[in-house]
Amino acid sequence: MVWKPVLPDWNSLSLAQQVAQLVVVRASGHWFDSQIPYPQWEPPAATLRPWIEELGVGGVILLGGSGPELALRTQQLQEWAEVPLLVAADIEEGVGQRFAGATWMPPPLALGAIARHNLPQALDYARRFGRLTAQEAVALGLNWVLAPVADVNNNPLNPVINVRAFGETPDTVAALVAAFIAGTQGQGVLTTAKHFPGHGDTAMDSHLELPQLPQGRDRLEALEWVPFRAAIAAGVSSIMTAHLRVPSLDPQDPATLSPAVLTQILRQDWGFDGIIVTDALMMQAITQHYGAEEAPVRALEAGADVVLMPVNPPKAIAAIVAAVEQGRLSEQRLHQSLERLWRAKLAVCSPVEATTVCHSWDWEASPALQLEQVNPATALPLCRSILQDSLQVHPCPGTITPVNPAGAADAVNLIWVDNLLLAPFLGMQTPAIALPHAWGYHTQWIDGQTPGEPDLRHPTLLQLFIRGNPFRGSAAASQRVQRWLEALIRHQCLRGLVVYGSPYAWEQWRELLPPTVPGVFCYGQMPEAQDLALGVLAQQATLDPGNPPRPSSLDLGQAFTT
Repeated sequence: MVWKPVLPDWNSLSLAQQVAQLVVVRASGHWFDSQIPYPQWEPPAATLRPWIEELGVGGVILLGGSGPELALRTQQLQEWAEVPLLVAADIEEGVGQRFAGATWMPPPLALGAIARHNLPQALDYARRFGRLTAQEAVALGLNWVLAPVADVNNNPLNPVINVRAFGETPDTVAALVAAFIAGTQGQGVLTTAKHFPGHGDTAMDSHLELPQLPQGRDRLEALEWVPFRAAIAAGVSSIMTAHLRVPSLDPQDPATLSPAVLTQILRQDWGFDGIIVTDALMMQAITQHYGAEEAPVRALEAGADVVLMPVNPPKAIAAIVAAVEQGRLSEQRLHQSLERLWRAKLAVCSPVEATTVCHSWDWEASPALQLEQVNPATALPLCRSILQDSLQVHPCPGTITPVNPAGAADAVNLIWVDNLLLAPFLGMQTPAIALPHAWGYHTQWIDGQTPGEPDLRHPTLLQLFIRGNPFRGSAAASQRVQRWLEALIRHQCLRGLVVYGSPYAWEQWRELLPPTVPGVFCYGQMPEAQDLALGVLAQQATLDPGNPPRPSSLDLGQAFTT
């Protein structure tokens, strides 16, 4: 017997409840309050539960925790909700990017690199990437994937988009975005193209300040908007706004708060009738210029349907209710958003068997959480294939000698990372540490918050984990690391270089490498990326960069300890 989930008629809700449905709040994916890493943004249960049970917010965006924790957490949140929630996550690099134990995929720019020499292969990877992300999301209780990024990263200095984009040209990004969306379809999740009208050609981080995009409409049509049009054609569920000012479209307001951008262009000119969701309203690009209560009202006035992460959800709801009661925001505008939201909620609530384990929503049944669908057997091979096919090598003539050929007692494995406290990809057993240790290297790590310089007396393997990071730029780090690299080369200490993350940093630094020093670049930073990159570094240097071998950590350890 099959039961169909039932949403209440939104007309049966009070005005305040209707408004609350248009608000998505941030929360931690961890189970216990004591685990919450960002208490200034992530409320404890005593605060979050009334937001869901009493105010009736329409959704939650989750960050942090493990896969099993997330499964319990999403179930708990849905049990609190009278109206089923949209449960979202920023999982642009797979579910494992945010939730430990699930699959952490390479950043999308790796697919753009593959597309330059093998577009069909890159499109196949993008479809499989999308399918895997959607399947793992649903298995853990997520139903709204805040991906793909549809921005064209044509500015190498972009601190906020960077490797999150699928490429640097509009046609490549458009094709890969459409392929990713195609992979998610039929899996029971919503998708999100972001950040409209295009965040790729900015040099400011909108988490910290309000960028400006000076381009005219013709340029936007020819470049920034190509992937968004492709996403809509591919059936994307929602479009996320960008917190940036585009004077050629609206000389006054940022895109998130602009009727000219959201209503005129997306709705009227393009005919998009999916959900328009704001980027997080707690970002400083908005909070520095607009009040916590004013910004949500102006976003809905501009044409947004969902207000994401307002600074103060109860006050945001009250402000929107007041705007409706005072006639500033029409009931028709509110109802249009509720119609779209209800269509979206029904789309991710397919009929399920009556025997399925269910949440205590006002539903006959709901999808079971299936942990066996997380990190399936196909996931690691897909991740490794993308990493391998996007790997870049600085070849040396002949064969690289063992990185520590004389067994020097003072050889150093020097690791740079932006912030050690925010580096889940590093641990004593991860390849970046374990493999050089097996080769006779002593580990030293320095991060952007710690003073320190390399010791120029010892053979050194330099591993750099560096990429564009929202909230914290990488320019100062890049300058510091370049000084290290130049000093190590000048003193003839450098035995090898591995860069994980930023292809722009790699292109800059590979030019400094002497022909006798091996170097490898990998887009990923996760353990699989470390294993692959270090394996290639320690093998023959005259490799085909597009088809390097797949080393085994065990074999490498044995080779350098005998």
